Amino acid sequence: MKIIKIALVGQPNVGKSMLLNSIGNAKLKVGNFSGVTVSKKTVYFEYNDYKFEITDLPGSYALSDYTLEERVTKNFLDSNEYDLIINVVDSTNLERNLYLTTELLVLNKKMVIALNMDDEAIKENISINEEQLSKILGKNCVKTSATKKTGVNQLLETIIHVYNNENPQSRLHLSDVIEEEIRKIVLFFQEKHFANNSHREIAIKLLREDKSTFKKFHDEPIFTELQPILTKSYEHIYVHYQTKDLDEIFNDEEVAFARGAVAETVIDKKHQKVTITEKIDAILINRFIGVPIFLFLMWGLFQLTFEVGSIPMDWIDAFFANLINGTKDYLGENELSSVITDGAIAGVGSVVLFLPNIMILFFGIALLETTGYMSRVAFLLDGFFHQFGLHGKSFIPLVTGFGCSVPAYMAARTLRNDRDRLLTLFIIGFMSCGARLPIYVLFVGAFFAEEHAGTVLFIIYIIGASLGIIAAKVLKMTAFKGKDEPFVMEIPKYRWPSFMLIWHTVSGKAMMYLKKAGTFILLASILIWFASNYPKYPEIEVSYQTKIGQTTNEQQIQDLNNELDLYKLEHSYLGLIGKFSEPFFAPLGYDWKMAIALETGLAAKEVVVSTLGILYGLGEEEDENSESLVAKIRNNISFASAMSFIVFVMIYLPCLAASMVFVREAGGWKYLGYLFIFTTFTAWILAFITYNVAILL
Repeated sequence: MKIIKIALVGQPNVGKSMLLNSIGNAKLKVGNFSGVTVSKKTVYFEYNDYKFEITDLPGSYALSDYTLEERVTKNFLDSNEYDLIINVVDSTNLERNLYLTTELLVLNKKMVIALNMDDEAIKENISINEEQLSKILGKNCVKTSATKKTGVNQLLETIIHVYNNENPQSRLHLSDVIEEEIRKIVLFFQEKHFANNSHREIAIKLLREDKSTFKKFHDEPIFTELQPILTKSYEHIYVHYQTKDLDEIFNDEEVAFARGAVAETVIDKKHQKVTITEKIDAILINRFIGVPIFLFLMWGLFQLTFEVGSIPMDWIDAFFANLINGTKDYLGENELSSVITDGAIAGVGSVVLFLPNIMILFFGIALLETTGYMSRVAFLLDGFFHQFGLHGKSFIPLVTGFGCSVPAYMAARTLRNDRDRLLTLFIIGFMSCGARLPIYVLFVGAFFAEEHAGTVLFIIYIIGASLGIIAAKVLKMTAFKGKDEPFVMEIPKYRWPSFMLIWHTVSGKAMMYLKKAGTFILLASILIWFASNYPKYPEIEVSYQTKIGQTTNEQQIQDLNNELDLYKLEHSYLGLIGKFSEPFFAPLGYDWKMAIALETGLAAKEVVVSTLGILYGLGEEEDENSESLVAKIRNNISFASAMSFIVFVMIYLPCLAASMVFVREAGGWKYLGYLFIFTTFTAWILAFITYNVAILL
């Protein structure tokens, strides 16, 4: 079976990842704003006895070093092995998209151009003559629609045809002056028998003063002879264009070529009237009501998260309670039974309990992303963000942080300025990730009426985001001083969301959550059970059993059993650690159990819930009268301590996986040290204030 290695390239918002999902049945995240695909992703599938290996490169406006996405794409196309390029373009905005196509044509690689969003072009009365465009570009053009899945088979057949045939010379023709200088350099290579089939590509890159190309040529024997030719070529170009800005010169060349190609192949019959997108934008990004609308939508999302998500919670809770009882009945009262029921099942069950809430939250965020609304919010909040030292483009990684901090840290790569990127990385943790949601739901459910719970949950998220913005201002005035850069971002058209893609996103997140619960959380729960049950104190147990045997009073027996359980718990490994750290947390109203829960949460925030479930449920018999975890929290923790706990969870260091990604993206371990000190100090101070204010309520 032959393997076809493909590089998938396109500008942001052309439906590149969505098209890949359609042709390869992949499950890549799709969002209708730039910066979604920051790193490269590879998908494998088979079609007609061929194995396709498609690498989805970051959306890039050009093959330059201006942004990280463009560097990643450019380096891959220059350095990696692949058979052909699929260049995805937006059929409704062909001229702008062909700017990148002209740069790809320079590479002189086998290439197929997917004229995507053909269904939208038809709706807008835009007609493209793909056969004529193929002749102009010298590359096959195929009309496709990722959402309707039309043209997909034709695209695959065209890829196979191009793969099996010779690479035709691209027909990118620049101005006569540039072409003349290209011919001189190509002729020089031919006379010197320079062993490379991409003479024209190298010539254009040299004329553009491409740094990587010059670096490769520096040690070539012919470089010394080539330099005088290049010098004369530059002088000729400078005189003709009356500027020495080669980027500007070649950009103008690409614009002219793209405009000419569009003029010959595109008929735009749409009337000059206000579009639906413009009508909607007049409301949603209105300077006065745009932000209130956004806040209302987020409030509605959190209402749904709590109200709808709470319905299956009772079923899940009952399922795990029955599973625990059944397991204990089958295995009896012994160590094996305890580790399975009180450790593994109780720990995992307390996390799985909140799966419905997680799925609803991810569904809402995915829905807003795929419609194109999130990019509007980024535009809407740009001015507000700049007041606090943030870049408008910071909104993308920040809103991603509501789902998970790991992709949020990676999304910060879209910020070109190192200072802006570091500042954004430092405050992403203030955006409450999905792993924190179970903690919030647990405490909100314990201390607030059900009809107010959704609003309280919304307020928690808003407070966290607000604290992050304030923290950004403080950091901007101290550690990250410097001038702000202007914010430029494409505002795409509104599009109907693909519910299949949303389902892929939500189901993928849910499976990751369950996988985490079944592996990492399971292991953590067993370790917590072990640490809370060992070491054993047989002499103490014998002493208490003697006292219990000397009385027939049921209440005294129950009190003695409770004393024994408490003694064993407080003198366990976990209890000793908790008691050691308790003085640090005592001013915040936490007992040692809450302290331990926060410390285990450094591994994963979901472990906080499983730790509380194990510690506050340890030693209790499960029956129909047993309290739920929510009730146990309500009866063992005060309101003031609970509010302080929520604030601390809201701010302190994210999970271990996110911390590792932070180190990589920030550029060193020292930044993680700074982040730990900054978040811990901030969390302690604000939790202390919250506790003392809540006591007065």
